[in-house]
Amino acid sequence: MAGGMGRGGLGPRGFLTDEEKQNMPKVTWPLIKRILSYMKPYRLQFIAVIIIILLSSVIGLLPSIVTGKIVDEALGGKNLKLLIQLLIIAFFTTALAQIIGILENFINSWIAGRIIFDMKNQMYHHLEYMPHSFFTTEKQGDIITRMNTDISGVSTVISSTLSGIISNSATVITTLVALFTMNWKLALVGIVVIPLLIIPTRSAGRTRWKLLTDSQEKNDEMNQMINETLSVSGSLLVKLFAREEKEYDKFVKINNEVTKLNLKEQRSGRWYRVLMGMFTQIGPLLIYFAGGLILVTEANTALTVGTITAAVALVNRLYRPVESLLNVNVDFTRSLALFTRIFDYFDMKNNLTTPKNGVRPDIKNRDIQFKHVSFSYSEDKPLLTDIDFTVPGGKMYAIVGPSGSGKSTVVNLIPRLYDVCGGTVSIGETNVKNFDLQYLRSNIGVVTQETYLFNGTIKENLLYAKEDATDDELIEACKTASRHNFIMSQPDGYDTIVGNRGLKLSGGEKQRISLARVMLKDPKILILDEATSALDSISENAIQDALEKIMLNRTSIVIAHRLSTILKADKILVVKDGVIKEQGSHDELLAQNGVYHELYETQFRKVIDMEKENEQ
Repeated sequence: MAGGMGRGGLGPRGFLTDEEKQNMPKVTWPLIKRILSYMKPYRLQFIAVIIIILLSSVIGLLPSIVTGKIVDEALGGKNLKLLIQLLIIAFFTTALAQIIGILENFINSWIAGRIIFDMKNQMYHHLEYMPHSFFTTEKQGDIITRMNTDISGVSTVISSTLSGIISNSATVITTLVALFTMNWKLALVGIVVIPLLIIPTRSAGRTRWKLLTDSQEKNDEMNQMINETLSVSGSLLVKLFAREEKEYDKFVKINNEVTKLNLKEQRSGRWYRVLMGMFTQIGPLLIYFAGGLILVTEANTALTVGTITAAVALVNRLYRPVESLLNVNVDFTRSLALFTRIFDYFDMKNNLTTPKNGVRPDIKNRDIQFKHVSFSYSEDKPLLTDIDFTVPGGKMYAIVGPSGSGKSTVVNLIPRLYDVCGGTVSIGETNVKNFDLQYLRSNIGVVTQETYLFNGTIKENLLYAKEDATDDELIEACKTASRHNFIMSQPDGYDTIVGNRGLKLSGGEKQRISLARVMLKDPKILILDEATSALDSISENAIQDALEKIMLNRTSIVIAHRLSTILKADKILVVKDGVIKEQGSHDELLAQNGVYHELYETQFRKVIDMEKENEQ
C-alpha cells in the first residue's frame, strides 16, 4: 500500500527543492500520453491491480468493524462462541488483506520490471546509433545515469507513486464511507483533526529535508573523490605526486562533514517521529472524548462502545493515506521530471543515419575523393575549410600536419563518424552519405591512436571484428601482427583476460592486438591514425612488414609521426589551416621548403635522432 510518514507523506519527500521548482516540467497531454504509452502493453495487468486495490480497501475495513462487534456483542453479551467466531473472522480477513497486498506488489513489480526492460532496450538502441559527436560532448556519467538511475527510477513511479495514489484514494474513500455510515458525529471529529496533523509538522519536515539535501551533496562530493583517487589512473597520479596523506586528510574532512549531517538528520527525524506520534494520537483521544460525551449526555443514543472503538480504528487507518495524498503533487512532479529527463535523450535527433535506399557498391580499390570539404565542431570555429584531394584506389597516402590541424577529422569523415558541413566525400564517385551506413563501416578498417579493448579475453576482442572467424583465421591475423607467440606465452593463451580497457597489456601489445583485429576484419579501405605511436622503433620495424602486407592492393590512408612510415606512402598530404597546403613525395615536399620542411626539421628529425640513439 501507499506509504506513510517515511515514504511519501509529510516527511522530507513532501517538499520540492528550489532547483526542482525552477525546473518543474510543464504538464501537457502529449507528455502524459507518452508516459501512458509505456504502460499500454500491460493495461490488463493494470486493471487487475486496480481491482485488487479496491478489493483490498474494502477487506481492510472488516477488522475495524469486527472489533466493534467483538466489544458490543461478544464481550458485552458474554458470548464466548461469538467471540471465537469474530476473532477467527478478524484473523482471516487480516491474513487475506496481507495476501492480496502481496499479490498487488507482485503484479506491480512485474509491470515495473517489464516497462524498465522495454525502456532500457529502447534507450540502449537509441544511444548506440547516436553520432560519434554525441559521445564526445556528453558526459559519460550522464549517459550512465539516464540508462540506469533514471530508468530504474521508473519502477518507483509505477509501483509506488501511481499505485499509491490509487490505493490511498481507495482507502480514504472507503474509510470515510464506513465512518459516516457508522456515526457521522464521530466521523466529523476524526476529520477535524487532520489539519492539526499537517500544519505543525511542515516546519520539522522542511528542516529534515534541508539536512538530507546537504548530506546528499556532501555524499556526492565524497563519492566523486573516491571515484577519482581510487581509480586506476587517479591512484597512479596520487602515488606519482606523493599525495596520499593530503588526499587522506581531505577525505577525513569530507567524511566528518557527512557524518555530522547524517547525525543531525537522524536527530531531526527522531523528533519528527515524536511529533507525528503525538498528533496522530489526538484524533483517537478526541473520538473517545466525543463518544464518551454522547454516551453520558444522550440517554437514548444508538452509539455503543464498540462503535467508538471501531471509529478509532478507522480514523487511525485514515491518517497515513491522507498524508500521502496531500503531497501527491510532489511525487507527481518528480515523476514527470524523471520521465522528462529520459525523454530529453530520446528526443535527441540523430542526423547521421542510413539513407532510405542506401547503396552497397563494391569499393575495393576505388578512389577516395574529397571535394572542397569543410567541417567544424562548432559554427564559430571552423576546422576544415577547403580540403580537396583524391586517393587513387589501391594506393597508400600519408597525412601529416601540425598538432590540431584536423588530420584525424579528415579520416573520420570517410566512415561518417562525422558528416561534412560542406563539400563531399566520395568513394568510387558515390557520396558516402548515400551508402548503407553499416555496409560502409563494415568495409573500412580503422586503427586509432588510443586503442580500446573490452574487459574480456584476447580471443573475444579479436572476434569483435569477425564473430564467426575460425581459430586458424585468428592465429593467422595474430601472426601477421607478430602477436601469436606472445599470446601463446601467456598462461591462458587466447583466453587471457586483458583487463579493463586492456590495462593488463602494454600500450604496444594493445596496438598490435588492435592491428590483428583489423586484419581479421579484412577491410577494403584501411585507415591508420597514429597506429604505431605506442610502439618503439624496434617493435615498429617488426610490424612494418605486417602493415605493408595488409596495405598491399588496398586503399590506405595513414596518419603517422614516424618518417619511416611516411616514406613508404605513394603521396604525402600536408594539412594546415583547414586546407591541403602541400602534396607530393618526401623529396618534392622538402624541396618546396614549406610546411613539410618545417615539420621535418621540428618533428621527424627529432624522431630519427632518437631512434639512432636507441639503436646505439
